[in-house]
Amino acid sequence: MAAEIAVVRLDPDLDLPAYAHDGDAGLALVAREDGVVAAGGGRLLMPTGIAIAIPPGHCGLVLPRSGLALKHGVAVANAPGLIDAGYRGEIKCILLNTDPDQDYMVHRGDRIAQLLVQRFEPVVWAEVDSLDGYDRGGGFGHSGR
Repeated sequence: MAAEIAVVRLDPDLDLPAYAHDGDAGLALVAREDGVVAAGGGRLLMPTGIAIAIPPGHCGLVLPRSGLALKHGVAVANAPGLIDAGYRGEIKCILLNTDPDQDYMVHRGDRIAQLLVQRFEPVVWAEVDSLDGYDRGGGFGHSGR
């Protein structure tokens, strides 16, 4: 069953986020403006031309596009970018250029990121004196092997 999400199209000439193929999880977000993401770690805040009302119990995750990352070194700086259900402003993406030499030109209408709308479970803390299970040595590759 599809989740119905209210959307305001802030720029009537841009496409709404869309799936490239049936069964895809990520909806393509597009650039509202032209811009340049400078080489060597440059960042650019790019508006997408939409505002959405994510329902309670859901969130939006802004993820990079793998093709942009592979071909141009362009990623989403805070990936995944989190959109809480209460946010009603324009969705914007912080683009990051990891290519050391080549600036990346973003053109209005370019697909720049993906939006994943995800259901989540709220957390209620249960404070205890110790945890069940095995401490695997600090994480970050410490699988015990």
